[in-house]
Amino acid sequence: MKHRTWAVIAASSLFALTACGSSAGAGEYDWSAAPDTAKIAAQGKELPTYGLAPDWANYGEVVKTFCAKYQGTCAHKDTDMSSSEEIVKFDAEKDNPIGTASDIGLMWGPVAEAKGVVPAYLPPSAGKLKDWQKGKGGWVATFVGAPAFVVNTDKVTNPPKSWQDLLKPEYKGQIAIKNPASSGTGQAMVVAAAVAGGGSVDDLTPAYAYFKKLKDAGNLSDVKMSEETLEKGEAPIQINYDFNGLAQKSALKAKNVNVDVIIPSDGSVWSPSGMMINKYNTAKGDFLKGLLDYVLSDEAQTLFAKFGARPIRALNGDLQLPAEAKANWLPEESYAPVKEIEITKVNPEQIVADWEAKVLA
Repeated sequence: MKHRTWAVIAASSLFALTACGSSAGAGEYDWSAAPDTAKIAAQGKELPTYGLAPDWANYGEVVKTFCAKYQGTCAHKDTDMSSSEEIVKFDAEKDNPIGTASDIGLMWGPVAEAKGVVPAYLPPSAGKLKDWQKGKGGWVATFVGAPAFVVNTDKVTNPPKSWQDLLKPEYKGQIAIKNPASSGTGQAMVVAAAVAGGGSVDDLTPAYAYFKKLKDAGNLSDVKMSEETLEKGEAPIQINYDFNGLAQKSALKAKNVNVDVIIPSDGSVWSPSGMMINKYNTAKGDFLKGLLDYVLSDEAQTLFAKFGARPIRALNGDLQLPAEAKANWLPEESYAPVKEIEITKVNPEQIVADWEAKVLA
């Protein structure tokens, strides 16, 4: 599962020794041209990605299926990173690029574009997206998740149903979250809590006031949010994406541990993830163009759905999924409180600063 940790990037010299990208500048490659599909298999033979783990929303199967279409094998090797780290990494290795593609929280798409690390290329399939779900080039939305409560019901007999419920004294020290100063999952949580509290993409103030109150009440745990701490009951209530919670529920059911995934009744949001490609890795340009197009295909979108994530095109009403593809979803009525917002209007870098100043201070 993708951890989205905030690690210090200090190994650029090590990466340089193992670089498999091109050292040519991005300007020497025509990103505007259609991909040469005859080159895809060779270019994708080695596929180093950042924050695009095979077990994150079924990317392993997505990449494998894409490569098989071109008789390629794709030795997919991922390094876990946050969205911010991915952008920094692409830029840091611009003269000796390694990374190819990354999964990003969609609010980081405009940041990547502003930093100049993605190419001015949009695939044909991007025409199926709303304007805010894609950039001018280099990144597109792929699927959405809704921040939800993931609860070990063997340890918590009265699970919380709403954000307000989490403030109850009975949950003291039981709630684990991802730090929004370092995690895309945490940043999505802040937006969801803000909207549930009467805020908007332009006003996240209610979320900071809420989490400050939750912290001061002692309900937030210092225990790391993970499947292991959920299983052991060290942090029996965790705020995570619904699809991650559903994957944990399935895994822990095999261990006779009971887990519920609960959409808060007072509101949540659809928080999209996206894929961005590295403009500096021109040696794999045709592969990356093809992959960026493929993730919005019916086939790839259905593979995301099988994991439990909601494909962006399904959210847009552009894709009808078979019942078996939705077998791992919560019942549709569970999502009645979830709102669609233009999350790319949110500045994630501001969330980092405000969380530190308004919640942790």
